[in-house]
Amino acid sequence: MTGLAPARSTRRLVLAGASVLLVALGLVALMVVRPSAASPSGASSQSAPAEDSVDAGFARDMAIHHQQAVEMSFIVRDRTDDEDVRRLAYDIINTQANQRGMMLGWLEMWGLPKSAAGPPMKWMGHTVTPTDDGSLMPGMATDAELAALTAAKDEKAEILFLRLMTVHHRAGADMAQAAAGAAKTDAIRNLAEGMVRGQQSEIGLMADMLKDRGVKP
Repeated sequence: MTGLAPARSTRRLVLAGASVLLVALGLVALMVVRPSAASPSGASSQSAPAEDSVDAGFARDMAIHHQQAVEMSFIVRDRTDDEDVRRLAYDIINTQANQRGMMLGWLEMWGLPKSAAGPPMKWMGHTVTPTDDGSLMPGMATDAELAALTAAKDEKAEILFLRLMTVHHRAGADMAQAAAGAAKTDAIRNLAEGMVRGQQSEIGLMADMLKDRGVKP
């Protein structure tokens, strides 16, 4: 493994995210051009939430949360030959990159900024004080943890990834649960409910994978 691998992974993450966002924005444009058409997402421009709403706050924060999950999945994919771990990584990359594109697309359609002026998670009734370790929100890995994952190989990388992603998913599921109960748009409520189910399922899967490796989550 050369020192160029992390850079390649980052470039792949950026390109994948950009492609998904372009697709999402294309779908948004179609909905705006055809306002009379039914919108399965429920995110029509006529029901745009406020900038300080739960819907907008969740979309912004979860887009950031998802971005790191995709990044970690790209890292471990290149550091193990284990098919189960690689399959999980692919699933997270595809699912969360797509969801991230949807949320950024909705923010674009609503005419809202994609980044918040204040601290994250204010929409949940509390704020997170920024730190210097790279972990912007609960559950997110620190810069040191990402460096350790990048340096690890094989089973060591698998175990570290599964532990970090378990913590990441738990916090993500908590955020999604809060949004599912408080968001005003069908788009955010439905997406958040699906995130809760999906991430809780993967938490159980990762617990089993860690147990197979003789370690605890």
